Amino acid sequence: MLNLTPSVPTRVFLATGATDMRNSIDGLASLVKYQFKLDPFSSNLFVFCNRQKDKIKVLYWQETGFTLWYKRLEKSRYKWPDSADEIMAVSDRQLSWLLDGLALEQPKAHKEVTARVMF
Repeated sequence: MLNLTPSVPTRVFLATGATDMRNSIDGLASLVKYQFKLDPFSSNLFVFCNRQKDKIKVLYWQETGFTLWYKRLEKSRYKWPDSADEIMAVSDRQLSWLLDGLALEQPKAHKEVTARVMF
């Protein structure tokens, strides 16, 4: 099973709008660095979607190099934000929903609970 979670805490960033899926690692890393002014060598996940909203690429840096994960939906479309040329931070939970073909906001989902100290 593919583990998308690097060993250090990460943030997830969506490149809203459409991205040219002909870009591979170097092209996507350049977008992250120059267009979005973020560090592609950080432990963050950077997620891109094509114009038809049926393909997603996830770029992330691991200790020895970049990893590029690609997913194509066969019968549906991703609920991808339409804002062009922006970067949007989302939670791990929202990324899971998105990869499952759901919207980023799930109003009927239980609210996330932070750990609490038991006395």
